[in-house]
Amino acid sequence: MDSFEQEGNGAALESLPPPPPVPPDVVPIKAESDAKKIVRHPMARRGVGTKGQKVTILTNHFKVSVGSTDGQFYHYSVSLSYEDGRPVDGKGVGRKVIDRLHETYKNDLDGKNFAYDGEKSLFTIGPLPNNKLEFTVVLEDVAPTRNNGNASPDGQDSPNGRERKRLRRPYHSKTFKVEISYAAKIPMQAIQNALRGQESENSQEALRVLDIILRQHAAKQGCLLVRQSFFQDNQNNFTDIGGGVLGCRGFHSSFRATQGGLSLNIDVSTTMIIQPGPVVDFLLANQNARDPYSLDWNKQKNAKNENGEAETLEITIYDYFVNHRNIQLRYSADLPCINVGKPKRPTYIPIELCSLVSLQRYTKALSTFQRASLVEKSRQKPQERMNVLSNVLRTSNYGAEPMLKSCGVNISSNFTQVDGRILPAPRLRVGNGEDFFPRNGRWNFNNKKLVEPSRIERWAVVNFSAPRCDPNNIARDLIRCGEMKGIRIDPPFDIFNEMNQNRRLSPVVRVEKMFEQIQSKLPGAPQFLLCLLPDRKNSDLYGPWKRKNLSEYGIVTQCMAPARVNDQYLTNLLLKINAKLGGLNSMLTIEQTPSIPMISKVPTIILGMDVSHGSPGQSDVPSIAAVVSSRQWPLISRYRASVRTQSPKLEMIDSLFKPVSDKGDEGIMREALLDFYTSSGKRKPDQIIIFRDGVSESQFNQVLNKELDQVIESEVILACKFLDENWNPKFVVIVAQKNHHTKFFQQGSPDNVLPGTVIDNKVCHPKNNDFYLCAHAGMIGTTRPTHYHVLLDQVGFSADDLQELVHSLSYVYQRSTTAISVVAPICYAHLAASQLGQFMKFEDASETSSSHGGVTAPGAISVPQLPRLKDNVSSSMFFC
Repeated sequence: MDSFEQEGNGAALESLPPPPPVPPDVVPIKAESDAKKIVRHPMARRGVGTKGQKVTILTNHFKVSVGSTDGQFYHYSVSLSYEDGRPVDGKGVGRKVIDRLHETYKNDLDGKNFAYDGEKSLFTIGPLPNNKLEFTVVLEDVAPTRNNGNASPDGQDSPNGRERKRLRRPYHSKTFKVEISYAAKIPMQAIQNALRGQESENSQEALRVLDIILRQHAAKQGCLLVRQSFFQDNQNNFTDIGGGVLGCRGFHSSFRATQGGLSLNIDVSTTMIIQPGPVVDFLLANQNARDPYSLDWNKQKNAKNENGEAETLEITIYDYFVNHRNIQLRYSADLPCINVGKPKRPTYIPIELCSLVSLQRYTKALSTFQRASLVEKSRQKPQERMNVLSNVLRTSNYGAEPMLKSCGVNISSNFTQVDGRILPAPRLRVGNGEDFFPRNGRWNFNNKKLVEPSRIERWAVVNFSAPRCDPNNIARDLIRCGEMKGIRIDPPFDIFNEMNQNRRLSPVVRVEKMFEQIQSKLPGAPQFLLCLLPDRKNSDLYGPWKRKNLSEYGIVTQCMAPARVNDQYLTNLLLKINAKLGGLNSMLTIEQTPSIPMISKVPTIILGMDVSHGSPGQSDVPSIAAVVSSRQWPLISRYRASVRTQSPKLEMIDSLFKPVSDKGDEGIMREALLDFYTSSGKRKPDQIIIFRDGVSESQFNQVLNKELDQVIESEVILACKFLDENWNPKFVVIVAQKNHHTKFFQQGSPDNVLPGTVIDNKVCHPKNNDFYLCAHAGMIGTTRPTHYHVLLDQVGFSADDLQELVHSLSYVYQRSTTAISVVAPICYAHLAASQLGQFMKFEDASETSSSHGGVTAPGAISVPQLPRLKDNVSSSMFFC
């Protein structure tokens, strides 16, 4: 009671009755005082880097000047309903209604222009005449004609009056009620505050208003809007990527507060749309079918009755259209129809009379081949991208936008110039003590040996592939290439070819049958299995095969799909195999010296964290959280991974700390810290550096508080285990973002910026500690830099030391001989999440039920747990 009495509440509490007794089976939970809770915020910039060769860079940010910031944006909430009071929920209706309202009642609104977000928010400069306004708006639309022009115009042949009524009234009007209510005032001064680094809710809202003005400007030109991107209905912007899907090129535009002032960030953007035209053409392309009779209708939504059962209505509708409407149908008699009406008032139309209008988004996951086609067809060289962006800025005519004019907003047509620096590549070490510097972010192993080659003695080849490949030749060439790189590989114990009769079985059963063969012949568990798969991409055998090896037997395995197998291909394969078996291909010379600034002298663990989600539209697929952690300090090239499932679409990792008793913890961090301790000569990490992928700026505080709190709680429990309650490591938290729209261009050169280019000025945040790094050589298209946000630094890195560490971590990726675009621990986390995510795809529903236990977030559904990996592979780089 003491703390309450100090607050002056003692007298009030004394008058209350005593609390009820605690039941004997309840364990009291220790309450934490909110007053002691530290709320962390992203740190401010401490300085900028100076190392590296200085270079002038152009970027796709266009300087914005604001004439006056004395005014106010007024925010109003908008409520739309039909005449009978039903709320309007149709997409796109709101803009039509508000446009008509603006035309009809302009004088009643003091001539004010609107910035409307298409949903429930509307903004003006200065106030409307009243805080609450009500209007009636009438929209007249031409009724859609779906009769191919062959129906009788008066509808006399219609079998019911309702159909006649609909046809006789080609124009129908709808009446809407609109309520506009005052919600808030946003001073334009908040924009200036944001530019000084004084971000607040007001400043974010003020910038949001400017973004809404741009969206509205695009909507009035008939564009498809997707968040801050807009897409025009222009055939020149469409590219066919197969399966009835088109890539549609458009543009992203958003206002950003930067060190150099307010800027407009414009970039090329792409979305997927359904190929416009006859529905049947789309279905044929989507299913790669020969003709309408070959279509698999189970893949499409059939006509349904109210009970959700498919109705057989084809003959009736065919008869109606052919005999009553005199419309000739070629193939509809045997095909389902499309219900273009409502569930309780269906309207069935033969599918061959239906067409898809343009600019309808395709939101399903793309196939591997569609994705590859999209990448190939949408890439643009730097100079082409700059020309396209200059052109869109010129044709968008933002200068004529009335709301922007009212704000005094003027947008420059010149790319912003920034100061860049090119960091030198770190020195790498390979076998026989040889050191070298990569050139242009690349190197190779020609005439070089691996720095720590593994020894492969007990292994076998497993062949699921068609007879087109010779596994004996592959094994022989792998041994030969291994010898050139320093890896001694004994001849394989055996080659297991899948029996022909097994090839038509399910993937899981095919894997079971193969393991029966292996167990019957091998004297013991192999050190390694090389698996030949029939499909180059997304083989359905991959998930079951990996699961069987890693979680049931603890066997390291490498999959390959033999196509064009040459020495380069086999060398790349050996890099992965060597890393999985505990070897190292190359490393930073400063790891062995050891002389990594701030890290080599103090035990330091480096973590990479990522969460991967199901494909769009898969709302019930568990998300997969992966954390990789460095081991064997002072190395920063070796990692292990921990992976867990969590609730679908949950971005924050909820399994870093999982208490199971007063002093027990089964979370990811406990695994990582214990492994570091045992692999680093029984040293506890006094510095914990966390690289986090996949979170937006609005989630930074959650990373800094929710996730970091879990890490700290796990560390506190482990401190007791280590019998060292004084253990108090320092933290560094860095978020890496790839999904942004800032690009950089060399001035006066058609080529991409050079690898190692770092930018920490002008287009960076006005206050926070962030920088852009292009560590890799962009060989195709335009380089996408990684945007690093340093949210917390208790170690005290200088800007140069931290940027050099991040740059170096782009060179320790064991799977390739290039610098990569984001630090290796994040890439590894993505690989681990992706690989173990394949485990979930082929499980039986009964195995994944909640009865098997799962990880849940508050109020979320139970999700199945991933199988645990066997101990002998759990600390390996199995994900390589």
